[in-house]
Amino acid sequence: MRAVTITEPGGPEMLAVSEVADPVCGPDDVLVDVAASALNRADVLQRQGRYPPPDGAPPWPGLECSGVVRAVGDRVEGVRVGAEVCALLAGGGYAERVAVPAGQVLPLPAGVDVVTAAALPEAMCTVWSNLFMTAGLAADEVVLVHGGASGIGTAAVQLARARGARVAVTAGSAPKLERCAELGASILVNYRDEDFVDRVREATGGHGADVVLDIVGAKYLSRNVDVLAADGRLVIIGLQGGRKAELDLAALMTTRASVSGTTLRGRSAARKAEVVAQVRRHVWPLLESGDVVPVVDRTFPMSEAAQAHRDLESGAHVGKILLVN
Repeated sequence: MRAVTITEPGGPEMLAVSEVADPVCGPDDVLVDVAASALNRADVLQRQGRYPPPDGAPPWPGLECSGVVRAVGDRVEGVRVGAEVCALLAGGGYAERVAVPAGQVLPLPAGVDVVTAAALPEAMCTVWSNLFMTAGLAADEVVLVHGGASGIGTAAVQLARARGARVAVTAGSAPKLERCAELGASILVNYRDEDFVDRVREATGGHGADVVLDIVGAKYLSRNVDVLAADGRLVIIGLQGGRKAELDLAALMTTRASVSGTTLRGRSAARKAEVVAQVRRHVWPLLESGDVVPVVDRTFPMSEAAQAHRDLESGAHVGKILLVN
């Protein structure tokens, strides 16, 4: 089969369509003919040689996909050949086919087409596992989402709003903030010329954010702690602003705040299946009712993966960028 491989670590030009071995469908797996895959920042890091895939995962990128079931393993129940599905992957989505543990496969939500569904698994699983399973975001709490116009951000804004939280976002332009407002954010911060701590404190009458979902890392660490309300929770899911920073522990202790750092890709199949099951139970009804919608900025043929990566790295998109077979 064909897959988008990384010829050597480097820039987008290092992505090439190559012939690779067909995936093997194990007894607990589902084999999917891929209709589309979505880009994630982790794919960029992998391409640069900074985020190797977990043991056993294909060496080509792609953390989510949608498509049609070609085969199921002997021990798989509840998934039929020919069904349209989407799936959370440890890797390998930039390809014509992928084998994935059955616990990471989801049916398409009613009303979502098979290509658009590729935008859902990674974003929805990341947001649900971090905002709700880890941080315990509750109705009427305030959540600050950094990078509100990203694929993760647009999912987080909608899910938090749908669950009754008040949503603050940071983004780098007025059009991006306008889109976040359309999705449900009510506190809008342009990080290029505004201080998010001051803006969130002002908008909440000094309360601050009960939860912060952060993709930046080191650069924002101290300010994220400063914006937290009493008993606040900071969840770090990205390191776009670096990986090392100093932290005044007294600031955490004074407000009884907590800091968590998580990744989804490296979790075991069993732990991922737990997240996927919760997403199906709690998020899929919101998609089917229209309270939450997939946000797709643009699509590219799989053969144009290099240009898709350039667009992702430019930061000009809102929501997800898809690769389509």
